[in-house]
Amino acid sequence: MSSLAANTIDRAQLAAQIKADGIALGFQQVGICDTDLAQADQRLQRWLAQGRHGSMGFMSKHGSKRTVPAELVEGTVRIISVRMDYFPPEVEHAQTQLENPERAYVSRYALGRDYHKLMRQRLQQLADRISTRIGSFGYRVFVDSAPVLEKPIAEKAGLGWIGKHTNLINAQAGSWFFLGEIYVDLDLPVDAPASAHCGSCTRCISACPTGAITAPFELDARLCISYLTIELDEAIPETLRGPMGNRIYGCDDCQLVCPWNKFAKLSAEADFRARHQLDRASLLALFAWDESEFLRRTEGSAIRRIGYRRWQRNLAVALGNAPHSPEVIAALQTRMQACTDTMVLEHLHWALAQQLARALQPCN
Repeated sequence: MSSLAANTIDRAQLAAQIKADGIALGFQQVGICDTDLAQADQRLQRWLAQGRHGSMGFMSKHGSKRTVPAELVEGTVRIISVRMDYFPPEVEHAQTQLENPERAYVSRYALGRDYHKLMRQRLQQLADRISTRIGSFGYRVFVDSAPVLEKPIAEKAGLGWIGKHTNLINAQAGSWFFLGEIYVDLDLPVDAPASAHCGSCTRCISACPTGAITAPFELDARLCISYLTIELDEAIPETLRGPMGNRIYGCDDCQLVCPWNKFAKLSAEADFRARHQLDRASLLALFAWDESEFLRRTEGSAIRRIGYRRWQRNLAVALGNAPHSPEVIAALQTRMQACTDTMVLEHLHWALAQQLARALQPCN
């Protein structure tokens, strides 16, 4: 331990104080684990070798820093892992939104403000409280901001188990939560890893619109709607456009059907409340945003990171999947006249073709 004061403090007591401080700062759970991620490394290397990370080149960078924490932050011997519930209260029911093809579906985590800043501030406050108790120590705070295997770490720290959909599940809280970490050089006692409780359930696998969950605990990101709408900066494969339905930013289907989410709690964080009625917006209303309005309305939102061109691309696909409508056709044609981006234009043309083909179908 780096602090002289820490040599005389009861380590179990310090761990208990860290957990209590974390809860007081708004985290729903705090756990501690060691830095042995050898099993997670094997799974990661197999996944990368299969090319299932798609265009996410950052997943294969940084050498072994992702799986050997002490190489990322020198001196790290323990990891403090936290979770924070994010499901917003008073939102349109997710299934209701998904079942209305004229509405836009945005993943529940992105309806409010970007979680990164809030979580990072809380983790820094937690680190500050540790410093107040023991003096200076070595640490670094992470919130999805560096090569960190947050789900295997959280599983080792007892926060939940990695389900068949590859998300973390907690038996008392479901899966609607964010994760964050503090790498520390403090030799703290560790928590017992969480045990898995998916049993024979395969609802998440059956529910995936694009078949991205290829087997239990196996995800091909290249097929995942979250990857297609957020990470991919190219044309979305035509075979996957139809199954995307009205999902314009992320996808929650595997979580919506998970039985453990009956135990999920609504978030008390004001920042996670839905903004700009994104929980119930129509496709045409969002498609009408020009770039300046997109930037204004997504200020402080995780959505802004995809940029306006991907936003238009995603909405074009959803409009192509929407019921035939003269208003949709007119909106697509108007946007095509002004659009100069070849990637976006491809999706606009595709959407218009889908709408026109639907118009020619005989009425039942």
